[in-house]
Amino acid sequence: MQTCRERTLIRFLVALCLLSSSVPWVALQAAERPNVVIVITDDQGYGDLSCHGNPILKTPRIDELYHESLRLLDYHVSPTCSPTRSAFLTGHWTNRTGVWHTIMGRSMLRENEVTMGQMFHDAGYSTGMFGKWHLGDNYPYRAEDRGFDEVMRHGGGGVGQTPDYWDNAYFDGSYWHNGKPEAVQGFCTDVFFEYAKRFIRQQSRQGKPFLAYIATNAPHGPMHAPEDASQPYQDQGVQLANFYGMIANIDENVGALRQFLRDEGLEKNTIFIFTTDNGSSSGFQVFNAGMRGNKGSEYDGGHRVPFFLHWPEGGFDQPRDIKPITAHVDVVPTLLDLCGITPPPQIRFDGQSLVPLLQDAVDAWPDRILVTDSQRVKDPIKWRKSAVMTSRWRLINGEELYDLPNDPGQQSDVASGHPDVVAKLRAFYDSWWRELEPTFADATAIYLGQPGQDPVRLTSHDWITTGSTPWNQSQVRAAMKGPENTGFWNVNVVRDGTYAFRLRRWPEEVDLPIDASLAPGEPVPGAKAYRTTPGKAIAPVKAVLEIGDTKVSRLVSPGDIEVQFEIELVAGRYELSTLFVDEAGQEYGAYFVYVNKQ
Repeated sequence: MQTCRERTLIRFLVALCLLSSSVPWVALQAAERPNVVIVITDDQGYGDLSCHGNPILKTPRIDELYHESLRLLDYHVSPTCSPTRSAFLTGHWTNRTGVWHTIMGRSMLRENEVTMGQMFHDAGYSTGMFGKWHLGDNYPYRAEDRGFDEVMRHGGGGVGQTPDYWDNAYFDGSYWHNGKPEAVQGFCTDVFFEYAKRFIRQQSRQGKPFLAYIATNAPHGPMHAPEDASQPYQDQGVQLANFYGMIANIDENVGALRQFLRDEGLEKNTIFIFTTDNGSSSGFQVFNAGMRGNKGSEYDGGHRVPFFLHWPEGGFDQPRDIKPITAHVDVVPTLLDLCGITPPPQIRFDGQSLVPLLQDAVDAWPDRILVTDSQRVKDPIKWRKSAVMTSRWRLINGEELYDLPNDPGQQSDVASGHPDVVAKLRAFYDSWWRELEPTFADATAIYLGQPGQDPVRLTSHDWITTGSTPWNQSQVRAAMKGPENTGFWNVNVVRDGTYAFRLRRWPEEVDLPIDASLAPGEPVPGAKAYRTTPGKAIAPVKAVLEIGDTKVSRLVSPGDIEVQFEIELVAGRYELSTLFVDEAGQEYGAYFVYVNKQ
């Protein structure tokens, strides 16, 4: 029987032969190349699994996967969602990709980054993305622009956030299917897994290898779950009961998807990964596997998460713990290596292939230094909420030092006793920062005038500001206002010409006047839904648009649904801001702006 190392070597040699021949790679290798299925959940921490010791939550199907997988014991991501996704999908440090926040224009993946989806697509795989993208809702940042052939996603960072289809609330609603809104029935997680299975079945029927990236918005808040899933946890209160209910629902879907792969004859040659995007947002209150911190924290509880990999054909179907430190930047190079895909020649990964570790060559694996941080500001700040990590040490914020084998809860700062370790880790971070700092000014910009992309739908989620921004639909309904709650978009006008800007308080799906109130939407099981906030009436008398050196205004009459401006623009990058102003001079941002090239 061939060992895993032998199988990998054979694939590599076959790839070399095929690349040097005139025979198409895809035609010959489709049956041999492994499929890839990734399930990455949102805000579920290391302790939010029964296989990791949670005393309340039950996750029997994921536990089954745990007992049949390689487990990365010291696997780290970013402490919040968009940054993790940027690194996970590119193999680059989050701050290199331009994604160091979840809103304010800092959640859009720079267009020079090449995603896992693009790399697999270019290698002949069919690629699908289902659920939470959170790396940009406009061209050229969407999943459908970044190498994914089939996309079913919500908008923004969660169902019911401002870029999402209006009034979505986890059950039913509409999601963007290949760029167009499509009505659905059922709970969001069930919908995303169902669309993934349709995609997988279609590729299987056609004999094509596939990458299915399933990124659930659950168990991110607001806390809504199917009632049968949350019912066993009702004694935990509404928030935690529905947090656990969402995970229980994910667990059912993971089990059903694995059974589906068996029924389709795909399980043995499918690399199946289960992981999460950051530390727990809620479950840490009950059980945190002995770690300090939670979502957003620089301590391990904010960024050490589960990672299980199962691949029977590759020899990875027995339980084994991999102890050396690893990170999200390692995922892309590892999967390319396992699938025999040559990385694009222009890319230098910040991570590295973990295949030697997967093959149990731990003795030859060098100790590494990795960095994670939680910026969540307009521009990165050195040492802000940072962790410089090795398998043994954690340097926190450049000052605190923790010896993890002896202090996994990070309670005893030993920096004064190990100045040499502090100096070494600080020096690594200083070098890391110097390399990345020049890229911070390379801000992303939403394209205007790109052929085939009219209209462009801009939302307040992506306003760049040093204050706050209405990132979810309850805040739009509540009419967040004032200079501290407004901002601008970076836009890239790609063609000279006349552009029409339509400023709206409510999105096109609602089609109400700017000055109209809006009744609360229907509740759903669990916590208060964004859509149940009453829509407050405002009474603007003037609309203002500023782009580059051009500033124009127009009167707003009662009952106007939108205010339109036509502006002649020369191709280039601009800052765009839009306002509604009432009689008292109070400013409200135009939360939705639609842009067409005339």
